[in-house]
Amino acid sequence: MFRIRGWKLYRPTPPEAYNCIMVAAPHTSNWDFVYAISALDQLGVNPRFTIKKEFNKFPFGRMIENLGALWIDRTPKTDKTVKKSMTQVMAELFKEAKEPLSLLVTVEGTRSRAPLWKTGFYYAALEAKVPVCLAFMDYKTRVTGVGTCFMPSGDIEKDMAIIMDFYRDKHGKYPENFSLDERYS
Repeated sequence: MFRIRGWKLYRPTPPEAYNCIMVAAPHTSNWDFVYAISALDQLGVNPRFTIKKEFNKFPFGRMIENLGALWIDRTPKTDKTVKKSMTQVMAELFKEAKEPLSLLVTVEGTRSRAPLWKTGFYYAALEAKVPVCLAFMDYKTRVTGVGTCFMPSGDIEKDMAIIMDFYRDKHGKYPENFSLDERYS
């Protein structure tokens, strides 16, 4: 289906892509997930993604898990325990991983236009001491893959400028629904 629809893979895949937090953008359609999982699989990357444990129900739970789901339970363990943030949960996944982990994150947080991106991925990468890799799907050129990878410096302004520059010329399936983060572009 991937090739029949005219998609090509961007190569080579950076070596950092096999243990990183991977930004997935633009994200304007449900098809993005299908193509991204297919492309990353063909590139030899085993992408994983977080999803609330409440979605782990028959009959779709096993299918979603086979696609790379990591079930997240953010409920407090006791009445006095504070619920963990997604940033904390993502960083802990890397600390607990027994093998390399490529964690795919849709930073826009929606398929609609999002002028402000979620930045938890950045802080999770910083805390987990893993690189940020920039995966993309460009519907205009029908090219998808993993481009730039870098270690976050702790200077979010500088690092987000790198990310915004990378995605500036990428086109989503519905280009009107994609925007760069206005704080950093």
